[in-house]
Amino acid sequence: MGQQLAIIVLVDTGNALESRTLEGNTYLFDNMKLQGSEGEGTGDLVTAVNSSTWSDGSQASEAVLNWLPYSLGSIPPTVPRSYQADRARQSDQQALDALSTLADRPATSTAETASELSRIQRTAGTRVRSTARSRNPSGHKLLDVTGNIVTDQGAGAHSYPPPVITDITGEAVDLKIIYPAEYGSPDLVTDGWYWSATVDTSRPGTYAYTMHIQLHELVHRAEDWLWEPVTLQVDSNLKITSEPKRNAFTKAGLGLLPLPLPLPLPAPPGLA
Repeated sequence: MGQQLAIIVLVDTGNALESRTLEGNTYLFDNMKLQGSEGEGTGDLVTAVNSSTWSDGSQASEAVLNWLPYSLGSIPPTVPRSYQADRARQSDQQALDALSTLADRPATSTAETASELSRIQRTAGTRVRSTARSRNPSGHKLLDVTGNIVTDQGAGAHSYPPPVITDITGEAVDLKIIYPAEYGSPDLVTDGWYWSATVDTSRPGTYAYTMHIQLHELVHRAEDWLWEPVTLQVDSNLKITSEPKRNAFTKAGLGLLPLPLPLPLPAPPGLA
């Protein structure tokens, strides 16, 4: 099995949408810091990929990159996948209970009834649709970062949908250093879709690539609230070297692990 490398793409979605750029609003991490990655936690990450080759220089085993996008200012990805749908059902049930209570009250003035209905409507929240170009699931209610229903859609204090990588291009792809593709899996974070790539580790060098990332902006059109997709780009780099992998136990190159000497076995009964 190839070496598995994970690259976390953390986006400050609110600032990125406001400035219409991912530059300065993206933080990249990987699991190769010990192997020589540079720029961890910044937008200038250079991911180290240590090659494995045979004596003739040909590739002995491939490396596999996995990109995982996340968003600052969003509900944590550790919550159950059905969290937003569950919260929507809960708010609907609360609204129905409030309407039932209102119907059982003694007759009140029309103004008081209208005021109470308006309060119930705000408490129930609003479902937000997605446009045709969006990769974001449609029909979820608007939540804040604590998971509560947003009652004022124009206040700006809402959770953004997670970023979606829509394509990976650039020098590393054009030179066939990496072979990226979108895959489907029962992943609990990315709704079953993620981007991965195999790496040609037989060609040392530093190669740039570009991630195309779709964010979603809340807009109000024709009395509907919509998630409008906004696609931005951010660059990153891979550094492929022919240096040997380092042993995580000894911090040295490849070799035998240090093993403790075996303890002497006790003599069987009757032979002592």
